[in-house]
Amino acid sequence: MTVHLVKLCVGVESIQDLLDWQQEELKGRKKTQAQELIHVTRMMPKRVAELLDGGSLYWVIKGHIAARHRLIDIRPVTKNGVPHCGLVYDPDLITTERRFRSPFQGWRYLDAKDAPPDARNLKGGDDLPEALKIELAELGLL
Repeated sequence: MTVHLVKLCVGVESIQDLLDWQQEELKGRKKTQAQELIHVTRMMPKRVAELLDGGSLYWVIKGHIAARHRLIDIRPVTKNGVPHCGLVYDPDLITTERRFRSPFQGWRYLDAKDAPPDARNLKGGDDLPEALKIELAELGLL
């Protein structure tokens, strides 16, 4: 059974900020380093098989689940001599229908049945300002 992770995207104001940060992260790597996106977190999930069976990493931006990346791998990572977890995810970001999520620490499991659906693509909607997209989504119009 597929399960997902939901994680707060701290310091990011919009989906575009997240995309920009990820592009900078990849640009800053040496050619000999892996060109993959990886988010390092302290705790290793226990449900790895379910996460890698089609699971995604859902990002909470400004109090709302707003986007997701498909998980590719979950691997142990050492940071400053302390064991951590590396969440490797697909670089293709998928926006979702916005859903309120109260603050929490770390990450949380998200059952597939509770995951917000992917956002509908509106013709010409790409040029709308982020604040307007949020307001239209809250009204159920986007």
